[in-house]
Amino acid sequence: MCYTFIRVMVMYNYIIGRVTDIKANYIALENNNIGFEIKVPNPYAFEIDKDFKVFIYTHIREDEYSLYGFKLEEERDLFLKLINVKGIGPKMALPVLATGSINGVYDAIERENILYLTKFPKIGEKVARQIILDLKGKLGKQGNILNNSNFDELVNVLESLGYKNIDIKRILPNIDTNLKIEAQVKEALKLLMK
Repeated sequence: MCYTFIRVMVMYNYIIGRVTDIKANYIALENNNIGFEIKVPNPYAFEIDKDFKVFIYTHIREDEYSLYGFKLEEERDLFLKLINVKGIGPKMALPVLATGSINGVYDAIERENILYLTKFPKIGEKVARQIILDLKGKLGKQGNILNNSNFDELVNVLESLGYKNIDIKRILPNIDTNLKIEAQVKEALKLLMK
């Protein structure tokens, strides 16, 4: 008997589903009775029993098939840029998104701020220099979140409540652009009070 194995490539852009479990480095997202294990930068940015749209990167290797997920498309874009840098894989790129802001990372690359880049786990001076070498001047539209018109109203509301622009910039990458303004404000206030 002869068996033929066909290698199937499955690519997802995003999955909308309900978070059913949160662990230290991943969430379980249920969609159509299937629970997807998705590695995310900050699992605690999600809530159990709530629906989320999660932007997906599918990582396929001989011995690994993993899903990486992000609340924002801009986060995934930065992640994809980072994993294309020589010496950086998904496990090194994910903590950058967990502890840094999108704009902060883009700014550090353009200004060659090695000190900022080496604050991330496993990124030493050599890797930081490689990130700058590979990405500086090649980022195109930097996805400057603060200038995103989806956030104009949110920024105005938060400023009117007395929050500083620097603090607002810090939390914007964690706000879902698809939420209504009331939900964005609620999410932003939660993040600002941490």
